[in-house]
Amino acid sequence: MNVLDAFHQTVHGAPGGCEALAPRMGMSAAVLRNKANPNHSHNVPSLIDADTAMGLTANFAVLHALCANHGHVAIRIDDNVGASDLAILELVTHVWKSNGDVGAEVNAALADGRIERHEVDRVRAAVYRVENAMHQMLERLNSMCEPDPRESKGTGNVR
Repeated sequence: MNVLDAFHQTVHGAPGGCEALAPRMGMSAAVLRNKANPNHSHNVPSLIDADTAMGLTANFAVLHALCANHGHVAIRIDDNVGASDLAILELVTHVWKSNGDVGAEVNAALADGRIERHEVDRVRAAVYRVENAMHQMLERLNSMCEPDPRESKGTGNVR
């Protein structure tokens, strides 16, 4: 997904839509609607607009679109998340499901004997979801890591 489509999704998917989000962002609904229209070449969203919208809606589609466009993944680092064997198992099953999604997209892309751009885009999105799930699992394991007595700092967190 490109960043302008992601911004459009964030703005119009917010509770109450553009009309409710705009005043919280300090602008009129008409201005926000124009900024969120990916077909406008003027009155485009700024980085501050995107950051504010993500903060107010907790929709991080813009962040994920930026990361995906540049070969990165974004994962939420939440120190308040409980670290347990069950939490790790939940993440492992999410990874397995995501891997299956990649296989399903590749299978669908190959079904007609041709590969089209939109099919590659769907495979890319599925791969991004796997990468994100794997990094979440790694971060959860990292948060469970016990301190190494040989480390002088004793933090036990290895990144």
